[in-house]
Amino acid sequence: MPDSIPYGPVKNPKVAHHHSSMTKLALSLGATVLMLGCASSPMPEWNSIFSARPAATTPPSPQPSRPAIVAQTVPQAIAVAPLPEVKVSPVAPPPPATPMPLQDQPLPYSAAVASRFPPPPITYSTPGLQGGRNTYTSQSEIQAWLRAQATAAGGVPGLAAAVIPAGTSQRGETIEALVLARATGTDPAALLANGRPTVFLVGQQHGNEPAGSEALLVMSRELAQGLLRSLLDRINVVIVPRANPDGASADRRETANGVDMNRDHLLLNTPEAQALAKLTRDYHPTVAIDAHEYTVAGRFLEKFGTVQKFDALLQYATTANLPEFLTKASEEWYRRPLVAALKTQGLSTEWYYTTSSDLADKKISMGGTLADTGRNVEGLKNAVSLLVETRGVGIGRLHIQRRVHTQVAAMTNVLNSTAQRASELSQLRPYIDKEVAGLACRNAAVVEAGPTPAQYELTMLDPVTGADKTLVVNWDSALALQTIKTRARPCGYWLSASSSTAVERLRLQGVQVQRLAEAGSVLGDNYRETSRTVSERQDVRGTIADGNNKAVKVEVGLARGLIEVPRGSYYVPLNQPLGNLVIAALEPDTQSSFFANQLIDDLKNTARVMAPPAFRLEDLP
Repeated sequence: MPDSIPYGPVKNPKVAHHHSSMTKLALSLGATVLMLGCASSPMPEWNSIFSARPAATTPPSPQPSRPAIVAQTVPQAIAVAPLPEVKVSPVAPPPPATPMPLQDQPLPYSAAVASRFPPPPITYSTPGLQGGRNTYTSQSEIQAWLRAQATAAGGVPGLAAAVIPAGTSQRGETIEALVLARATGTDPAALLANGRPTVFLVGQQHGNEPAGSEALLVMSRELAQGLLRSLLDRINVVIVPRANPDGASADRRETANGVDMNRDHLLLNTPEAQALAKLTRDYHPTVAIDAHEYTVAGRFLEKFGTVQKFDALLQYATTANLPEFLTKASEEWYRRPLVAALKTQGLSTEWYYTTSSDLADKKISMGGTLADTGRNVEGLKNAVSLLVETRGVGIGRLHIQRRVHTQVAAMTNVLNSTAQRASELSQLRPYIDKEVAGLACRNAAVVEAGPTPAQYELTMLDPVTGADKTLVVNWDSALALQTIKTRARPCGYWLSASSSTAVERLRLQGVQVQRLAEAGSVLGDNYRETSRTVSERQDVRGTIADGNNKAVKVEVGLARGLIEVPRGSYYVPLNQPLGNLVIAALEPDTQSSFFANQLIDDLKNTARVMAPPAFRLEDLP
């Protein structure tokens, strides 16, 4: 498959509305603006916001020779111009890094494959990339590095910089963030006051995926004292180089208690995921980048006899109830310019994809559609949320400079795109927040959705010759969601006074939760369980690493009636910007929900409120 995919007509009528033309979007937006007349930041017409940049390349048209392959149903293409190549400033460079000798690190494939990935034109210098070293940057070295960047940036007039503690890992390591902004301070209020969009960069949620962490050290230096500092005139940046320090020290994917923290962003069972949630709650990022690495050989070699070829796999949020304009911004303002920019660097790209550990299952899946990953949860928080995966898992330090270069090039492009679109983003985010809040009590909400099965032409590499090897694979597309279950969107949810854990987790996400100051009654839907199974959570890879926890999967019916609600219980309104996140958490019959994962222990402790409540409410402290 080429770096740019063909953009064909929508194949699935269920998603035709989602991928409607710009003209229809403009008309829809105009109608919505009328309904949301109280909005303080009215949104101009979509076409004026999504104006094309000067054209350098145009995505190719569908190729007639491939009629059996389902084209990806992404929004209509616009012309974009690639940004300049990546450069790194010579700020106190340590000795040049050299690759580890190949005899100390056996190739997992032939030299012909390795030759497809030559070193980049830049040698990156971080503690973990020094010559002769066989370990990556340690946690203490990361902390010292971040403090050095904060000190350097803090000496520049008008530039605020600080290293702030975000949380503590299960083994006691401090998870820290570097905050950089032209503002009166580095606290959330100061960044909000400067009116610039904030970009949140996080790396190494999976401890055995180091390239993102090393790249974020490079990015922090370039922003603090290098060639990217000028971007801070238009954007704020919050950087967490390593979100899973315990996993990194053990070179393992999971946290210390065996949980995949990138499947914990809705439940927040791990302190590591809680740390990231607090940062996004407080700093309200407009854009979030999650840096990962993907398996190069492993099960792909076993299933298909191939090695993976792409320098970067890319995907934005793909889960139910995402605002359509957010998806279009992710595609048109970010992914397409990113693909073009990486191509100018000689770096190949594809949509993110993976396959299960079941060797008999030959299906390839895009990133999942569940509301549990950082990518999807940040989308439900109305941020442009991008996953960048480099080829790294299972190959040790092989090609590490190229992997870091790919991440640096991708992050640089996203920061540039945000700076270029700062004024449009300042309109888009408030509009989407108000649009989501305005949906309460009306229309339908998707409770569960899944990918669309298709076939896709995917290019891999022959593990012996290194030549391209193109296969037609069964492909689950996350770009075209199939609706599995819908319900009328409630006005909010009632939670019993005993649901304090659920309330705490919602508030960590930034959700407004109110307490009943007096007893009352409300028209609502009670849940009635009709069936139940208990099993491990599953995603497109297979069983999710979740410690020893299992999910309670239920089917439910609804019983409408007048519900008596006591004083001291809770109300979670949907007329707030995170309304779609609330639905993902509180509708019980999905495997990611609070009920399925025992944060709410009984269906009697929650109900759907179907009319605006008349009882007196008080905000929680």
